[in-house]
Amino acid sequence: MDKIFRLRSNMEFKRVYSGGKNYWNRNLVLYVKKNNVGNTRVGYSITKKIGNSVVRNKIRRRMKEIYRLNFDSIRGNYDLIFIPKKNVVDISYKELESAMLHILKLAGVFISQSDSNG
Repeated sequence: MDKIFRLRSNMEFKRVYSGGKNYWNRNLVLYVKKNNVGNTRVGYSITKKIGNSVVRNKIRRRMKEIYRLNFDSIRGNYDLIFIPKKNVVDISYKELESAMLHILKLAGVFISQSDSNG
């Protein structure tokens, strides 16, 4: 994923946290804020409460891959921050994928196949 599609600085994260809207489900929290950059950017915030670095990086890699595979179905001009909850450690890849797509639909930034056809 190119750098232009990622939230990178602490200030960018703080801007989304303070001015954005948050959505949640059993496994994730998602912060969403409209931006004027011209594309959707994403960030991942995984606390040490989740586990050691091996566990955190595994979760981050899974979330990045799910996002990458569904990138074309996400509306433009948003900043997104995904924050996994502690129980994400125990769920499968498919369950995490389902949770991420569900929360994106809740936030209204995911374009489902039925939206694009009609």
